Amino acid sequence: MKAKDLYDIAIIGTGPAGATLARLLHPKYKIIAIDKKNPHGDGFQKPCGGLICTEALASFDLTLPKDVLVDPQIFAVKTIDLKNKLIRHYQRFYINMDRHKFDLWLESLLPKTVELHSNAVCTELKQENGGFLISYQDLQTKQIRTVRAKFLVGADGANSIVRRTFYPEKKLRRYLSIQQWFPETHLNPFYSCIFDPETTDCCSWSISKDHQFIFGGAFPLDHARERFERQKAKLEEIGFRFGAPLKTEACLVLRPASFRDFCKGEKGIFLIGEAA
Repeated sequence: MKAKDLYDIAIIGTGPAGATLARLLHPKYKIIAIDKKNPHGDGFQKPCGGLICTEALASFDLTLPKDVLVDPQIFAVKTIDLKNKLIRHYQRFYINMDRHKFDLWLESLLPKTVELHSNAVCTELKQENGGFLISYQDLQTKQIRTVRAKFLVGADGANSIVRRTFYPEKKLRRYLSIQQWFPETHLNPFYSCIFDPETTDCCSWSISKDHQFIFGGAFPLDHARERFERQKAKLEEIGFRFGAPLKTEACLVLRPASFRDFCKGEKGIFLIGEAA
């Protein structure tokens, strides 16, 4: 391989985990980071409510630019127990933000020692001669490039190609996260956390965001969409307003049952974030 195709570390995925690692690694390392987000137009965007705890930012001494923030900023969570018909409000300090802009902002903090390839997807991984061959495709040009790295980091989420390639026996509980966007019609914007054991043993959420209303939840894979719609109907009975959705998003999420479920990697492979 040519020298330009040789790296110390390859990071697959630059969400919060991958981008933070790439930013904090010592500048002596030559790093390549590959991510499927497109900063210049349409493409992959993480289906996410877009709330972050202030402590997460404070621990890294980070301040958010205002164009990442959205209205309104809400400092209480409306916790809803549908089974027992209970509603309580608890004070919480979350920042309401545009998740896609937040991810792009984290990428903008990367030092020049990190070679970032956006709008690209990793297609194949091989372990060879004490290192790793990484093939990825540019989603715009469709060109495929193969590079070599001494170390490989999987920060590529629930459906991690790194984990699937090198740890295929590692099976974790998988849920389908479904999220819909609606025009905001509630008189008072709010953030809610919803528990309904009849439809899922995980939780759901709603968030008001820039004159839009988001409802989403994590559901077991069997009949996930039916469970989602059934829970929506229950929430309408207690005053939620949905209407026709503007868009529907979905992605796989993992739910470890114990620390034994975590997969950290070994021998030059590291897994971080949800990929772990």
